[in-house]
Amino acid sequence: MIGSIPMLRISLRTLVIAFCLCLAGAASAAERPKRDKVAPIPVPAPAVTPVTILSIIPAQAEQGARVQLSGSGFGESATVFLGSNEIPARLSSAKQAEFNIPPQLEPGLYALYLKRSDGTAGRSYNFLVLPVRPVLNSLQPAQISSCATGRDREVIAYGANFGSSSMLFFDGAALASSVLSPESISFNVPNVAGGLHHVLVRNAPENGSVALNLAVETKPEISQVSIGDEHVNYYELVITGKNFTQNSSVYVDGVQLGGRGGQDMTEREKLIYIDCTKLIYQRHPYSPVSKDFRLQVVNQGGEGSQVVTMSAP
Repeated sequence: MIGSIPMLRISLRTLVIAFCLCLAGAASAAERPKRDKVAPIPVPAPAVTPVTILSIIPAQAEQGARVQLSGSGFGESATVFLGSNEIPARLSSAKQAEFNIPPQLEPGLYALYLKRSDGTAGRSYNFLVLPVRPVLNSLQPAQISSCATGRDREVIAYGANFGSSSMLFFDGAALASSVLSPESISFNVPNVAGGLHHVLVRNAPENGSVALNLAVETKPEISQVSIGDEHVNYYELVITGKNFTQNSSVYVDGVQLGGRGGQDMTEREKLIYIDCTKLIYQRHPYSPVSKDFRLQVVNQGGEGSQVVTMSAP
């Protein structure tokens, strides 16, 4: 018992020292300042490559035409927008693309931009869609008589790309016409002077076909000479043909009858204008025996018909 007392004292002393050390450690921990938690450094998102258009060739085009775009950031697939109209683009690289203007798209000014498959869109540009240029190939007929009337003055223009907005121009002035089909337009030739006249078709003010010539013929032509009514001392020679005028003359064996500068032979024989297809020559024969003589119709401008040989009193 006596021997164990020192050991007990040592144990108690050890416990006291350990307890004091614990209290000191607790006090030190209480006095030590708390450290703030360090926030993680944000990782920046990868930069989005912009869609950039550097050139549009052509800057305006007709319906159905091909348009080429060059720039950068087009990606692997993209869509072209003309206004609200989506058009698939054909990409040869991230810098080259092309598309075709839909044939049914109405002509007008549109905002053109390219949108990549990830939703990124580029800046928009003004793009003018032109109507398809009309083509004029032929006129049927290409020549009419100046005195033609009614349906004989109707001409059909044949070609391509005619539509509801197509207008026909005659000598530079718009003329009433009817679009029969995308390949034909009909119109009536106005009353104009003889000679060559120009016909073209426009689908827009600056979108016209080449001009074709239409000839208005004024040269007189005799188709027939026949004996008409017979009277006591004269009979009528009926001259039929085309392009006769009120100032036309008839030359009988070289002698002028009627028209300006013409004289009525012996003040009896006369030339009467009926219309542009008929003249009546009142002939007073000095003998009932038939004889051959030559007739020619000449208009005021000097244009003459063929010479016709006639056998009559």
